[in-house]
Amino acid sequence: MATPLVVSELSKSFTMHLQGGIRLPVVEDVSFAVRAGQCAVLGGPSGAGKSSILKMAYGNYCADSGQIIVTHRGDLIDLVSADPRTVMAVRRETIGYVSQFLRVVPRVPTLDIVAEPLLAAGETQEAAREHAAAVLARLNLPKRLWALPPATFSGGEQQRVNIARGFITAHPILLLDEPTASLDKANRQVVIEMIAEKKASGTALLGIFHDQEVREAVADHVVDVTEFAPKRAAA
Repeated sequence: MATPLVVSELSKSFTMHLQGGIRLPVVEDVSFAVRAGQCAVLGGPSGAGKSSILKMAYGNYCADSGQIIVTHRGDLIDLVSADPRTVMAVRRETIGYVSQFLRVVPRVPTLDIVAEPLLAAGETQEAAREHAAAVLARLNLPKRLWALPPATFSGGEQQRVNIARGFITAHPILLLDEPTASLDKANRQVVIEMIAEKKASGTALLGIFHDQEVREAVADHVVDVTEFAPKRAAA
């Protein structure tokens, strides 16, 4: 079985410039792998560094040291040392991401927001919008909202737009940061089913799920982030 995501000896700290340059270590020597067709879940209490690991895997945070190896266009790419242009190419083609918050261009209709990743991948506008409509319908977002920008939607409605946009592509790796946090039970079940379908198609998923029921339903294995607590903090 292919292993499209490998994290090795990854460490991260933040420098508090407004507090005299104090260095705040977050995680040290993080190592794990995610195989194709599996969902790995980052476990641990709030503040353990789960979101930092996920953001490093997407290239939003720079790591202090270590490697994040992904298979991209048949080559092995280390996102820690890759140049920005390569990181952007990996995001377009290899790594999808569903964050906790919807950040999109204002005044763009919801249907076009969800369809945009497919347009960027070369699909026609008609096909992309048709696919977007199907995903939004599956997530129970009312059709009357599709032509509206999502800025005034409820938190749960915005998150469903976020999920639709993240799941619509066929990225080999998909990162999930609390995708079900704002959803009701029915839509949480839809997302569980969508994750199962991604696994069946060979996608490697890495996620954070504070909802125990969802976590138990999707996780093939749990990466205990507390094992990577900085030595100074663990003493």
